[in-house]
Amino acid sequence: MVFAPGEKPGSEPEEAKLQIASKQIVQNAILRAVQQVSRESRQREARAGDTPRGSFRSGAGELTQKHEKK
Repeated sequence: MVFAPGEKPGSEPEEAKLQIASKQIVQNAILRAVQQVSRESRQREARAGDTPRGSFRSGAGELTQKHEKK
């Protein structure tokens, strides 16, 4: 095996360790981002349900049904 200047024997396992660590960091970052978006989405839905506008949306189907009976 030929090594480049400054490269030590045994650096391949170090490279593999760095790649694994890098993948884990990226996976953790993605997982945290997905969890944060999910949490924010649930909070947004909960807030929308507390507002009069959210209540109006839930009754919109009833208004349509009453309208169709006429």
